Amino acid sequence: MIGTFEIIKQDKTSAARRGRLQTAHGMIETPVFMPVGTQATVKAMSPAELEELGCRVILGNTYHLNSRPGMEIMEACGGLHRFMGWNHSILTDSGGFQVFSLAKLRKMSREGVEFQSHVDGSRHLLGPREAMNIQRIIGSDIAMCLDECMPYPCDRPYAEASLDRTLQWAGDCRAQPRAEGQMVFGIVQGGVYRDLREKSAKELVEIGFDGYAIGGVSVGEPADLLIQGVDDGVRFLPPERPRYLMGVGVLTQIVESVARGVDMFDCVMPTRYARNGTAFTMEGPVPIKAARYKLDQGPIERDCDCYACRHFSRAYIRHLLNVNEILGARLLTIHNIHRYMRFMEQLRASIEEGAFEAFRTETNQRYSLQAIQA
Repeated sequence: MIGTFEIIKQDKTSAARRGRLQTAHGMIETPVFMPVGTQATVKAMSPAELEELGCRVILGNTYHLNSRPGMEIMEACGGLHRFMGWNHSILTDSGGFQVFSLAKLRKMSREGVEFQSHVDGSRHLLGPREAMNIQRIIGSDIAMCLDECMPYPCDRPYAEASLDRTLQWAGDCRAQPRAEGQMVFGIVQGGVYRDLREKSAKELVEIGFDGYAIGGVSVGEPADLLIQGVDDGVRFLPPERPRYLMGVGVLTQIVESVARGVDMFDCVMPTRYARNGTAFTMEGPVPIKAARYKLDQGPIERDCDCYACRHFSRAYIRHLLNVNEILGARLLTIHNIHRYMRFMEQLRASIEEGAFEAFRTETNQRYSLQAIQA
């Protein structure tokens, strides 16, 4: 049944759980990492390549898809799945992050956010009604409520006003029509204020959603405050519903969040870092563009069976990157998404086998936040 979330194994030493979420376009095995396909594509990847790597859900963005190609084209082409040739699940962000990232181009009110388009300068209103209607036309499996992603730092009066507005929008979003089989998730906000996170979670649960996200983290705050934001939100969310941590892709933070009961993640890290010349490996990040790899005949990562590692050397990929050949970015993207997909497979297996704490310890020993962000 669409919308069913089944917990098939609960870890005995933490809140980590192994689950399955049924969507209109198939089953999502959780914990899951979702590559970001903001503009109807995961950059440098074809749908067939994503499928081959084991990806079964990607993320799209309401604001950007509404800007280009626009809903006239989207509707004429039968929705986002048909438009981009993707037969698996899609989650769409409502545009709330653009409220944060395009702060100089917007004006907020009870009715929504008036944006000045970053494309042509025209002005548009993105309110709860508009955000949900766009996502209905897109036909995503999971639609997100419109919210304001609070900045960091953020003073208390602003945080209170922002949260009140987000909660009002959540109620409005919940009341809007949706596509057949479409789920809607509410988003916990509240900045670094614990009582506001609690208020947000409790009021969203009272409204009632198919799942719940924790937003407003990974916006420049220290790592300890990011994890605090997860703690402050997740403990008030119902265990029978999926929980989604928005915009977090550091592997140690994923594991620590899974330990707190989070099921879903997304981030641009594997694709953006690839385009900048960095590969993720089980030993940490590798800056392939560095001069020390110019004669390196080894693969990106030892014992990796991805297409890039089976066929090409670090020296060759470094050459492609340094002469701006598209294939270089493509090969690194294939590897990075493969690494994330295998990491999540291993994480899920560790929960199933009762070995999550060992996996958690090993991950924290292998990686450091400083190394990943370097």
